[in-house]
Amino acid sequence: MRTRMLALTSAVCGAALLGAAALPASASGWSSGSAQEPEADADAGVVTAAQLLAEVRACSRISKGRYRTDSGSAKATVPVCGTRDAVFWKADMDIDCDGRRTRACNRKTDPYFLPETAFQSSRGEPLDSAALPHVVVPGPSKVWDYRKAGLTGGSVVAVVYRDRVRYGVIGDTGPTGIIGEASYAMAKTLGIDPDPSTGGAESGVTYIAFKNSRISPIESRARAQSRGAALAREFVGRS
Repeated sequence: MRTRMLALTSAVCGAALLGAAALPASASGWSSGSAQEPEADADAGVVTAAQLLAEVRACSRISKGRYRTDSGSAKATVPVCGTRDAVFWKADMDIDCDGRRTRACNRKTDPYFLPETAFQSSRGEPLDSAALPHVVVPGPSKVWDYRKAGLTGGSVVAVVYRDRVRYGVIGDTGPTGIIGEASYAMAKTLGIDPDPSTGGAESGVTYIAFKNSRISPIESRARAQSRGAALAREFVGRS
């Protein structure tokens, strides 16, 4: 639950964000560490980024209005769109580092760090944003209420960036007028700089949340991966 004001009020951070988004991770001096990630890009039967994006080319808007990607954005440009089986939006990616304190996520690395998340682990603890790939949805408002779209904490989400598809869950809520945020771990697995102050992606991120897909426990990366892969195959007609 971040206000995401730092990158907007600081010219230095803003410039760093633009630079990081404009360059590949390797060019920006940051490595995604993909060799340590369990997901694979080209396994037989895996739904590709291109296949998912083909299913979300047209938007049937379900939000009553549009969202800003940052609190300082001049215009609200991002609608929430819906299909029979999923909800999706196309935005930027700001980094959510809230929840459990870790070496990567704490008040020193993130001046707007909060020690809780909207949804909790099976042990009743805040989620670990540094370890769990998850997505932040806007808090319920007159613009859109994620709960009325069959979504909740633990709902499975596919996130597409460039040629990568990664699966996670809805793990936190954010400001009611802003959209486009995911956890440190989600950014890292997508090859996006996960630094909560200067990282993220300026644009080009597609979020696809599958309706009525809640997994338990919410912190299980393996369940999110297997359920997400199955739902993605159904979504593109490959089941």
